Amino acid sequence: MRDDNRLGGRLARYARVGSAMAGVGARLAGERFLGIRLEKAEHAADLRAALGGLKGPLMKVAQLLSTIPDALPKEYVQELQQLQSDAPAMGWPFVRRRMAAELGPAWRGRFASFEQHAVSAASLGQVHRATGLDGRQLACKLQYPDMQSAVEADLRQLRLVFSIYERADRAISTRQIHAEIAARLREELDYDLEARHMALYGAMLAGVEGVHVPEPVAALSTRRLLTMTWLDGRRILDFVREEPEARNDLAMNMFRAWYVPFYGYGVIHGDPHLGNYTVRPDRGINLLDFGCVRVFRPDFVGGVLDLYRALDRGDEELAVHAYEAWGFSNPSRELIEVLNLWARFVYAPIMDDRVRSIEETNSTVYGRETAEKVHRRLREVGGVEIPREFVFMDRAAIGLGAVFTHLKAEINWYRLFHELVEGFSVETLAARQAEALTRHRVPLPA
Repeated sequence: MRDDNRLGGRLARYARVGSAMAGVGARLAGERFLGIRLEKAEHAADLRAALGGLKGPLMKVAQLLSTIPDALPKEYVQELQQLQSDAPAMGWPFVRRRMAAELGPAWRGRFASFEQHAVSAASLGQVHRATGLDGRQLACKLQYPDMQSAVEADLRQLRLVFSIYERADRAISTRQIHAEIAARLREELDYDLEARHMALYGAMLAGVEGVHVPEPVAALSTRRLLTMTWLDGRRILDFVREEPEARNDLAMNMFRAWYVPFYGYGVIHGDPHLGNYTVRPDRGINLLDFGCVRVFRPDFVGGVLDLYRALDRGDEELAVHAYEAWGFSNPSRELIEVLNLWARFVYAPIMDDRVRSIEETNSTVYGRETAEKVHRRLREVGGVEIPREFVFMDRAAIGLGAVFTHLKAEINWYRLFHELVEGFSVETLAARQAEALTRHRVPLPA
């Protein structure tokens, strides 16, 4: 069974998505050339209707876009957030054929047991529980068929979605956002790379208390089947509902799970949503799903800290240096002022040396108001092209902040942050990153 990028698969996908998008394009053309007013809310609802009947990558992209600040207007975000990644699980006869294609016709003999019903199903694949011949409890992540064709077709259609948006609003160029999403989605199809990411995370977090990572099982894995050790845990909100006093412990464990790899190795888990981790009885965090992992240049990570220092000291020259390290080319004074509006919102929790909640300055309402102000000012200064590396760094920071908001955690974020970055240097990070990534066969950042 072949899962390569087939022309037939792409054409079928184009037909499904293209017919759904045709009405959206026609409405935009009516506004542009016939003077028919286009209401953003109604337009956004059309987009959701166009995307909502689809499963697979485009559904994942839509959900992803709804979490990237300023990628789309709030009307679009509100509609896309209603999309659910609820792809139906493959039936058992189909699973048997898929497993035979990946591990050979005698695949059942390589497991002591293999559960017929999936324990979870998402946009790109589904997970089955199994037991290894050595008695270990395992999770087998099996990719849906023809996903490469679906990804390429959906990425083409995503360009159309972006072009429709940019014709209505030119505040932010979506070129680099599309390029970054495309790169990460293509990587998510490669389960061999995800296994290497998983092993890398196991090494980076080996000495971090309260954080756990599954181990990949190479002998039972392929490019489209990833077998790993099973980690028992509960959904985080269910756990907190029964043990509300655990909120702060969980938040601190999650903070370390995301930012020890970032400041220590220049690596970040780019998908911090509630389905990608579970909680153990001792309040430890199980970090799951390593398909969306981003590796950053050491200079970029240094720029993140430089911008913090610039905001803290009011050092405009250092802020310019930080934005240039992120990939903003020759930013004007006006653009720096606009970017700083968003930066102060994102950095606010680690600027105060006191116990506080995220919501004090990073509430949904305040965030929306800040985003709208930034968006308006960007239009006034002629728009901006977001650097590729910035896309998932920003998404991870905002997404993790949203999780902390759900938890209602009250922590001295300032001290937690300063303990983490004490003694940081770009040179040390570069050396540590090169050694770890080379050892685990993960590509170094360009």
